[in-house]
Amino acid sequence: MNVLIIGVAGGTGSGKSTFTNRIKDEFGDKVSVIYYDNYYKQHDDIPFEERKLINYDHPDAFETDLFIEHLKKLRNGEAVECPVYDYTVHNRSNKTVTIKPSAVIIVEGIMVLQNQALRDLLDIKIYVEADADERILRRVIRDVKERGRDVEGIAKQYLTTVKPMHYIYVEPTKYLADIVLNSGMNDVVFDVIKIKIQTHLNNQQRGE
Repeated sequence: MNVLIIGVAGGTGSGKSTFTNRIKDEFGDKVSVIYYDNYYKQHDDIPFEERKLINYDHPDAFETDLFIEHLKKLRNGEAVECPVYDYTVHNRSNKTVTIKPSAVIIVEGIMVLQNQALRDLLDIKIYVEADADERILRRVIRDVKERGRDVEGIAKQYLTTVKPMHYIYVEPTKYLADIVLNSGMNDVVFDVIKIKIQTHLNNQQRGE
């Protein structure tokens, strides 16, 4: 099966998930999504209070080899058991989620374009950017509502690791992208990618 792999990168709160979800809503089961964030390394041997202090915005925080292995399996038509990361405890949960192969795979995460071996697997590389103030506000709202965090902890993490790591490891990958968009709700880019995906799916049906 000829698989189209689309990478969606960008800083925290930039609109990556918004854009990814729009594509997923448009094409349903014809598109599979795999999230790099679920591949944060497991830290069962580290107490909770110490896990809170780990730099999760550094490339070394991810189990990238496993992520690449799973992405290659999906590309080859094999389903994978994707780990599930639990942000409330800063560790992987005991659960996994089955991701089935499909003709189109979206790979989403802040560091998706940072690793060359991972980047080389992508057919289309997208970077979503947004104003830093907007990104931190979105992160605060998300982390309080969905991840059980407090504002003081979010602010400390943002200033000590998220912000500096963004400028060192995330933002420079913008220049490696094929497309840079200023919002997850950018309709022009959405239409371009939608046409690209539909063309790919049509070719698949014709056996091309």
